[in-house]
Amino acid sequence: MNIEELREYALSFKSTSEGFPFDETTLVFKVAGKMFLLTDLEESDRVNVKCRPELAEELRERYSQTVFPGYHMSKTHWNTVIMDREVNDDLLKEWIEESYHLVVATLPKKVQKELKGN
Repeated sequence: MNIEELREYALSFKSTSEGFPFDETTLVFKVAGKMFLLTDLEESDRVNVKCRPELAEELRERYSQTVFPGYHMSKTHWNTVIMDREVNDDLLKEWIEESYHLVVATLPKKVQKELKGN
């Protein structure tokens, strides 16, 4: 997945915004103001995604050449994934979607309900 495809996919989720809150190269995607995906435009072959702690460890073991503890992030809840190695685009999309939903689950119930369209 290239940076344009990544951006298009991330922005397809409801209430997603993008920006550069840290510096001019770190592109961050947020839902309702909370991060769920980020990448560095200078190293756009890798992304950080939020992950359930037990799954984060499992993925690091299973994809040891591709998935690492989140760079500059909580090592418990975030993974850094190097794209175009062991992980195909469909699997990466699953992880991005999971990251989005994990963040949505931390939002106030009213916001969650709005995002789910109920």
